[in-house]
Amino acid sequence: MKQFLLIFIGGGFGSMARYALGKWLNGNNPIPYGTMLANVLGCFIIGLVMGYILKSTSSHQNLALLIGTGFCGGFTTFSTFAFENQTFLKNGDFVSFFTYAFGSILLGFCAVFLGVFLVRFLN
Repeated sequence: MKQFLLIFIGGGFGSMARYALGKWLNGNNPIPYGTMLANVLGCFIIGLVMGYILKSTSSHQNLALLIGTGFCGGFTTFSTFAFENQTFLKNGDFVSFFTYAFGSILLGFCAVFLGVFLVRFLN
């Protein structure tokens, strides 16, 4: 139960931070700078946290859940995506990297377009 509470708290703060950043920077810009910054910052934060955890000799599961899964998960899912791809590259698994990276991007765009199409078609 403690793990769920850590994720819940971190996710709440991450979601609020993303919302505030978007309200502050997105505005009427053609590029959603707030979202872009959230994704880049989320990648940086998860890199710091996971790098620290991987370097450390002791277990930091609570920190990983609070910040990695919770905050970064609420702030952005892109951070996890980037970390997983970094792991593929670090391990020399280029097939998994290309499959996952480009498959995620392509399927993500397709899912957005499909959702928009279905809403327009069914409405």
